[in-house]
Amino acid sequence: MPSQPPAPPVKVSGAANDMAQGPSHAQWAEIVQQIGAEIAGPLSGALERIHNLMVTGQIDRQGLRALRESVAHAREAGMMGQQLARLASGRIKLARERVHLTPLLRSVLAHRSRETQARGIQIRQVLKPVEVYADGSLIFGLLNALMDWALTSTHSSVDLRLDLTPWPTKARLVCRFAHRSMDMLDDARSTPAPATLNSLAWRLLEQTALTMGVLPLREDESSITVLTLEFPQTVGDESSAPVAPPPVVEKEPEHLPSTNSKPLAGSHLLIITPRRDLRVQIQDAVRHMGLIIDVVNDMDEATQFCLEGLPHGVIFESAQRNPAFDSLRRDLLREVPEFSFIEVLDHEHLTQLSTATSDRIARVSRSHLTDAMPSVLLFELSRGM
Repeated sequence: MPSQPPAPPVKVSGAANDMAQGPSHAQWAEIVQQIGAEIAGPLSGALERIHNLMVTGQIDRQGLRALRESVAHAREAGMMGQQLARLASGRIKLARERVHLTPLLRSVLAHRSRETQARGIQIRQVLKPVEVYADGSLIFGLLNALMDWALTSTHSSVDLRLDLTPWPTKARLVCRFAHRSMDMLDDARSTPAPATLNSLAWRLLEQTALTMGVLPLREDESSITVLTLEFPQTVGDESSAPVAPPPVVEKEPEHLPSTNSKPLAGSHLLIITPRRDLRVQIQDAVRHMGLIIDVVNDMDEATQFCLEGLPHGVIFESAQRNPAFDSLRRDLLREVPEFSFIEVLDHEHLTQLSTATSDRIARVSRSHLTDAMPSVLLFELSRGM
């Protein structure tokens, strides 16, 4: 990557850094109010279009797309609200695991590559090898929240730098982008920062970081935003270790992740089946896990769905195994080698993890969905963390 010009001087945004000790009751009340606003806003637009449809009996392609986007935005806000409620509950048990941060970040970027390409956003990265002690599932959520926020806020490329600070050694992830389009730079000094910088995506990123003990230091200049995430415990830094640290859990592919409440909350799952009863059964089996779930009828629809962005895993019924499935699977594995596929079989079958099958596809019998699917998902989706 060519060298970048030095970043302009930035000033600290007080709004972004006033909760280093966690939000007060009043600040949580503001967050709840924001959740309501970000759900109600797009739903109001959707209801208006539905009303017009009922009156006229017609809707054009552009209106249909706008209706779908409004509903999708409301759903995303609702899911972020659920994740924020989880963080606010105080019931999360933090694990202390040795996490290879660099390959994990690259895995997240690979999952988001189709989305970034569809948006026309370039991700420029300089990532040094870094290991930290952190909760594996929460750090995965933190990196995805970072991408959600940056991709919706940027008007430029997104620059990511992962390195180590001088003594005392700390892992540091820096995200930098322009929060205004280039043609507005002349007016930037006299106008406030865009509202997207303090959206629910930012709230989720900020609260996830604070829950982990990572201070999210955000600096907003007239046109540039720089976020620095400094991890408190870096592998190799003896000064960062607690006085009496709990045993370190080395995460190997065969191990399940930490036992957090809803450790996969916010992960994206795609279900492929035309059968409504099977869709409902799968959704009921994983409803308590806080997943974002989309459903398509067949592999052609799944291929089209994945053009705009990749889910974290796919559940498909065995009847959908065909050349279109083989083609989609090859494409996804080329981008994300650890991508998770789970096959649902109608007949009785022993539950198998991907590590126990020759084709690396996990399998669950439909009769065992309720009992087996949550555990299988927990294992399969955690392999990429």
